[in-house]
Amino acid sequence: MTNLRRYALALALTTGTALPALADGEVNIYSYRQPDLIKPLLDRFTEETGVATNVLFLDKGLVERIQAEGENSPADVILTVDISRLTEAKDAGVTQPIKSAVVDSDIPAQYRDPDGAWVGLTTRGRVVYASKDRVTQETITYEELADPKWKGKICTRDGQHSYNIGLIASMIAAHGEAEAETWLTGLKNNLARKPDGGDRDQAKAIFAGECDIALGNSYYVGLMMTNEKEPEQKDWANAIKVMFPNVNDRGTHVNVSGVAMAKNAPNKENAQKLIDFLASGEAQEIYAEQVYEYPVMPGKEPSDIVKSFGTIKADTLPLADIAANRKKASELVDKVGYNEGPEM
Repeated sequence: MTNLRRYALALALTTGTALPALADGEVNIYSYRQPDLIKPLLDRFTEETGVATNVLFLDKGLVERIQAEGENSPADVILTVDISRLTEAKDAGVTQPIKSAVVDSDIPAQYRDPDGAWVGLTTRGRVVYASKDRVTQETITYEELADPKWKGKICTRDGQHSYNIGLIASMIAAHGEAEAETWLTGLKNNLARKPDGGDRDQAKAIFAGECDIALGNSYYVGLMMTNEKEPEQKDWANAIKVMFPNVNDRGTHVNVSGVAMAKNAPNKENAQKLIDFLASGEAQEIYAEQVYEYPVMPGKEPSDIVKSFGTIKADTLPLADIAANRKKASELVDKVGYNEGPEM
């Protein structure tokens, strides 16, 4: 890499200016995922292909950034999490169809956009965290969260957060809007407090005895179990057991981390190489182990830590169907006053 290129990249990463696509043999990645989570994956890609990777991490505004850059955007690949952000990129017109025999062969159709706008790479379950000390049952359903027996015992984060919107959208797909509204009202009335914090905060609340069960993404358990910088999170993880809802019927709601090709990718050939690599079994195992998620390729195993949570049976509902119900889900959250917390 030339000194000019190094300077330009340093400037981009520190000031938020656009990454200039000046050279061949590289691919520019705009990412919502933390750089340290994807570094092992990208290092392997460069080792195998010789293509350098340049990462611009954004915690918000990624789509707006690409829109503002327009035809001169240096973005080749978008790496993100959650069907909501993948759909946002597609709807904003900042992606182009991915045409790949590797992707079509290795990634099940339910984890691919029907128009080729995005590809799922790993999944995470929207599971129930349950107190090891206070919850004796070993199975649960999402529907059961509305049962009055849990009144005052459930914690969740903001109902409008994309993780919860995805779950609510899946309930609409499974039961229809009217029944989903009744369910969400029952869940609201069982809350121990107003929705607050992130998924890890729900485990902390269980540890503190504020609630007995909570909704959370499965991968946060792995992150808490291995957190050396904040070892108190290990105590939160040790206080809970993971319950995979609906294992005896449709399965547990899952969402994805995924990838899309930017509309004006200046390094399109290398972008396709990276997407094909990310879709491969080797890459999925590296990625899934690093982020404590599940590979989407059939037959590929999660990490030992993820296996320790138990066996997941994933809902086979296409993610495109969840995306189609997200607006209704958001409207239901407001309609039932979910974020106001339980009625006293």
